[in-house]
Amino acid sequence: MPDPTVLYVLNGPNLNLLGVREPDVYGHETLDDVQALCQRAAGDAVLVFRQSNHEGELVDWVQEARERASALVINPAGYGHTSVALLDALRTLTIPIVECHLSNPAARERFRHRSYVSPVAAGVVSGFGSFSYELAVKAALRLAQEHRAAADRSV
Repeated sequence: MPDPTVLYVLNGPNLNLLGVREPDVYGHETLDDVQALCQRAAGDAVLVFRQSNHEGELVDWVQEARERASALVINPAGYGHTSVALLDALRTLTIPIVECHLSNPAARERFRHRSYVSPVAAGVVSGFGSFSYELAVKAALRLAQEHRAAADRSV
């Protein structure tokens, strides 16, 4: 029996305030709502869904995903624009990474146009509210499946 697909979905600072913080930008759904949406989208995959306001904790979880995950979806929130430490941790992964944002950073303030995560991500899903997560989860699972198939062929 093959190992189960394990998908990490990591969320950065202030996402614990979804539904309350700037609902005109981020919507009215809570992080619990987003987690439930991700669980439905993940189907039979094992979903590890976490949020932290602390950069070092996110780095620790990325390093954990390196050993345990088949793919990673990350909404780095503000750390996407500032964290070289997060970038360095993500560079150690050999699994697919999908960057996810509720809003469209390119349509917002200039400082949000630069992402330290995008250079290591297979793709970016942004601007669709919580639907961004559903799309990101589905993309990450597909990439994980392709990654596993390629690894099986090389054995």
